[in-house]
Amino acid sequence: PVVKWQLKRDKPITVVQSIGTEIIGNLRPDYRDRIRVLENGSLLISPLQLTDEGAYEVEVSITDDTFTGEKTINLTVDIPISKPQVLVASSTVLELSEFFTLNCSHENGTKPTYTWLKDGRPLSNDSRLLLSPDQKILTITRVLMADDDIYSCLVENPISHGRSVPVKLTVYRRSSLYIILSTGGIFLLVTLVTVCACWKPSKKYVWGEKRQAETQPASEYAEQDEERLKHEAEGIPRSGEHERKNPVALYILKDKVSGR
Repeated sequence: PVVKWQLKRDKPITVVQSIGTEIIGNLRPDYRDRIRVLENGSLLISPLQLTDEGAYEVEVSITDDTFTGEKTINLTVDIPISKPQVLVASSTVLELSEFFTLNCSHENGTKPTYTWLKDGRPLSNDSRLLLSPDQKILTITRVLMADDDIYSCLVENPISHGRSVPVKLTVYRRSSLYIILSTGGIFLLVTLVTVCACWKPSKKYVWGEKRQAETQPASEYAEQDEERLKHEAEGIPRSGEHERKNPVALYILKDKVSGR
């Protein structure tokens, strides 16, 4: 039999034509080394490419002049889903915050469909939980304490599926946050006061030592001058002591005066 495979486009593309398993003519460059016709007339394409997707029509005839039948088959080509992950700006959020967003992301995979799970149970649109048109993004429009839970996303396509690692979302009450901030502020203030109290005396002490170091040499010089003057004063004999120590010299002086 004569087998003819065509890919239906705006203008049909002849993929291959064969007599039995023997290919007639030349294949298109994008099909070369990827096409085989089996004995039962089936078409084997390997490896598949995304551009191979579409509707294929096969015509079978006994001879070139005798038509026996045709059939159309739809071929879909997909890439398996890679491991998804949930992306969030922060794993903690303040109660009554507006527009907290969770994004389901994955690198590979065609025709994905997304499902959001809260504590393992599927979520759907409601007054506060909004899903993007493709359901890839989950937005909590007004965060409540009930939103404190574990979230994950499930991604599927016709040939595979993947589920993200769960992400824990922690919701804080506003009063709790105020207590935390107040406690932190008080601790910071006490720390600053303590540092300042320790720092100022040490600076004054260093300045005092510097002053003392600058004035100490003058005091030492004054004391040395005082000691020197004291020793010089002790070295000068008093008048009475001079007369007692030199009685002979004084006597001779008197004789000379009287001899005159």
